[in-house]
Amino acid sequence: MRIQLERDVLAEAVQWAARSLPTRPSVPILAGLRVVAKGDQVVMSSFDFETSAQVTVPAVVEAEGEVLVSGRLLADISRSLPAKPVDIVTDESAMSLTCGNAKFTLQTLPVEDYPALPEMPEATGVIESAAFAEAVAQVVAAAGRDELLPVFTGVRVEISGGSLALLATDRYRMALKELSWTPNADIEAAALVPARVLDATAKSLLTSEQVTISLAQAGAAGGEGLIGFEGSGPAGTRQITTRLLDGEFPKLRHIMDIQATATVRVSTTELVAAVKRVGLVAERNTPLRMLISEEAVTLEAATGDQAKAVEVLEAVVEDVTGTGLTINAAGFNTHYLADALNVIDAPYVNFAFTAPGKPCLLTGLSDIAGDPALDYRHVIMLMRLPA
Repeated sequence: MRIQLERDVLAEAVQWAARSLPTRPSVPILAGLRVVAKGDQVVMSSFDFETSAQVTVPAVVEAEGEVLVSGRLLADISRSLPAKPVDIVTDESAMSLTCGNAKFTLQTLPVEDYPALPEMPEATGVIESAAFAEAVAQVVAAAGRDELLPVFTGVRVEISGGSLALLATDRYRMALKELSWTPNADIEAAALVPARVLDATAKSLLTSEQVTISLAQAGAAGGEGLIGFEGSGPAGTRQITTRLLDGEFPKLRHIMDIQATATVRVSTTELVAAVKRVGLVAERNTPLRMLISEEAVTLEAATGDQAKAVEVLEAVVEDVTGTGLTINAAGFNTHYLADALNVIDAPYVNFAFTAPGKPCLLTGLSDIAGDPALDYRHVIMLMRLPA
């Protein structure tokens, strides 16, 4: 194989493909990055039996070929090269990279032992990349991280015609984002996608204007449960596939339909800053208290008798029932509240309360006197406060 690429093209492609390499590969061969030169393109790919990544970039191909080398080492080298064209030549046992006066030689791995990447399923539909990345970021904030409970580490993707919904929960908080997309057919489908992979994928495809989503459910035409994402842009064509998670995702939508007895509206920016400050003295597993009065909320936290923080914020408080506030204090997990506020892309946030210790619904507001935006809903289970 003999090829030439621009240094920035090579570095970006290798960095992108190598980021999917397993940290501790179950089989040593999976630490390799496969490089295939054909026609006027170079394809770089990685695979760990669960998730595959493949990027195609333009190149000057003088001799076609295929090679497998250490992905992380190639990534480190490509990032350090000078800003000049890179010539790559391979033989049966080595890859040589020449860039200006710099030259590197890497030992190759047996490419014939490398597993075949899964086939990309048939395209299901397309969505604007920035909207998709924002939606994923809002939802994965509520996804679980305990690998012993894998069903909670996923994001449920629900497709219903031109509507796409993303749901996640770790049992103590839950998030739902609904947005429009362009399906290739009027279909009804659902899939449970690993949240970590979905988050990294959405961010990595922001260089594309659109993301094509391809879904193949287990037992359906197309084989095993698999979802694929593809985007094309200045950085080339990028494809990612990942296996779907097994298990029954809990039914969440009825929890989102909270009938509030009281609502509190606060500036999102001011509340984010206040939670960050007051949360500095909050002990682990102890609540951050929100005291509710007619025109303000007060945040309180303490570390035993050692430290205490209090901050008052202006708020619009409404007694929905008209019979007097049924809740005057609420206990939040500090980190859960901060995570939720950080992904609400609106100038104001609306808290919908029912009763102490019951779930609280957070939604965004474009205007403090307007209606909540229900396309994104975030529910936090309130902590019980000591008497």
